[in-house]
Amino acid sequence: MGELEILRIYGINGPVVTVLGKTGLGMAEMVFVGKKRLIGEVINISEQKTTIQVYENTTGLYAGEPVEATGHPIRAQLGPGMLQNIYDGIQRPLKTIESISGPHIAPGMDLPGIDGEKKWDVAVLAKEGDKVKAGDIYAKCAETSIIEHRFMVPSGVSGVVEYAAPDGRYCVAEEILRVRADSGELTGLTLTERWPIRKPRPVAERPAPNTPLITGQRVIDTLFPIAKGGAAAIPGGFGTGKTMLQHQLAKWSDADIIVYVGCGERGNEMTQALEEFSGLVDPKTQKSMLERTVLIANTSNMPVAAREASIYTGITIAEYYRDMGYHVAIMADSTSRWAEALREISGRLEEMPAEEGFPAYLPSRLAAFYERSGMAVTLGGRTGSLTIIGAVSPQGNDFSEPVTQNTKRFIRCFWALEKSLAYSRHYPAINWNTSYSEYQTELDAWFFENVSPEFGRYRTRMKNILGEENRLMEIVKLIGSDLLADDQKLILETARAIRSGFLQQNATHPGDAYVPIQKQYLMLEAIIKLYDRVKEVIARSVPISQFRESGVFDMLIRAKYEIPNDRPELYGKLWDTLEEKIKEIEDRYR
Repeated sequence: MGELEILRIYGINGPVVTVLGKTGLGMAEMVFVGKKRLIGEVINISEQKTTIQVYENTTGLYAGEPVEATGHPIRAQLGPGMLQNIYDGIQRPLKTIESISGPHIAPGMDLPGIDGEKKWDVAVLAKEGDKVKAGDIYAKCAETSIIEHRFMVPSGVSGVVEYAAPDGRYCVAEEILRVRADSGELTGLTLTERWPIRKPRPVAERPAPNTPLITGQRVIDTLFPIAKGGAAAIPGGFGTGKTMLQHQLAKWSDADIIVYVGCGERGNEMTQALEEFSGLVDPKTQKSMLERTVLIANTSNMPVAAREASIYTGITIAEYYRDMGYHVAIMADSTSRWAEALREISGRLEEMPAEEGFPAYLPSRLAAFYERSGMAVTLGGRTGSLTIIGAVSPQGNDFSEPVTQNTKRFIRCFWALEKSLAYSRHYPAINWNTSYSEYQTELDAWFFENVSPEFGRYRTRMKNILGEENRLMEIVKLIGSDLLADDQKLILETARAIRSGFLQQNATHPGDAYVPIQKQYLMLEAIIKLYDRVKEVIARSVPISQFRESGVFDMLIRAKYEIPNDRPELYGKLWDTLEEKIKEIEDRYR
């Protein structure tokens, strides 16, 4: 350690710092840089020099200042107290920082991610003489009023319990258990552990996903569903509603725990997220939404290197809760800003650029991130899942740019946001012609058993109607709609009802912001039944104009607001009313 203590900074290039000679530092090792002890990470080692990226602002740093080794990589501290907290990109608690240094983060603040002073009411489950192995739960406590925190034996530890503390109130650093391994080694377990953020946590098995993540957003749940343990991307240009859609998914999806990572986004958007989440009531538990949420804020004015780390910090926290047996969803907003951080650091390292200046290793970094999603049988035998939903911000709404194209290689759910839909106030602005979900076939059995045997067939028919409308609109542009046959006009009218009455959703309406999957099916069924019934009547030379004037399609559109989520039986009455109107028209033309 004598040599390591006198390492000196040789060069400073923005967040990139170099140290000359053989330093003895390890790749990916965490270091403290300068007199202010800024947090950094080793990213390149050669015989001539060692390169460090600094996760804080390097303004005021001088050549010749010391660099201090730690001997370990960047790690997340995992334990109770992460829920309801808001962290920066390297897991420093922003609320604590504000109480110490005010609204700005003072340089070199190396604060623990978990409050070491707070005591927790812990129930110790393991007893002296018990055999335990990695993943077993040895204690638990109520982290919030809705989430039970389960303390797990760390990976690599197994043996016989020699000491178990009694139930009581403990700080996270206090020893709860001592385990004697077969080799004779004694390991003490506390209420916290540290895990390298770039290393995936191990699992026993990865079964195929077979249960949908119900989001309450009709266009997603019905047309482009995502499985629990799936990976999805939300690409869209500025103003298309990416952040708003992620807020909706975070608020309403049936994941047990949400990890929201604001990576390089504007500060006012993170403020809005924090205010919304703190004021929102979780529909499942009637408690504050924050009680099952971890927020990581690395806004666009924060150091660019920490933006790159924030994604890994978030997913490590998410994996920790997954290992407890929870279904976790992580919202990354946005991976494009993360990729821009990679590009900036790569440029300062003078690496050979690939397409549009991004580093050649961009695809492998994206793969390493998205492939940490999945269903998992944990080391302790529990089943959990980690769902990743990443926003992508292609410049100029150009989906052919490298981040979007490479992301498509590693995800199976693509919700493409359309600028023209957003500008016409159609939200969510998901383009039904270019979006897709590869989870549909795996989830069909779940919808068949839990919603209706007809669900898949009706969904396919809805997609066909929308596809036919897309084809007919090309003809309409040339000759107008008046020259179309009545059955073609019916397709356009039904597609209008689908777009306005089903796909379009009002995030501010109490009954339309979230829609249960059973009500989604009833809406879908009503649309297809109306299409079939009207098609049957116009085949007998009844003009389509009669149905437009009768208002049957408009009644169907308004039903999403008029029929409450808890009164699905009213769809039966709605259909009776529609049938009466259709019969009136039918009788007039007999």
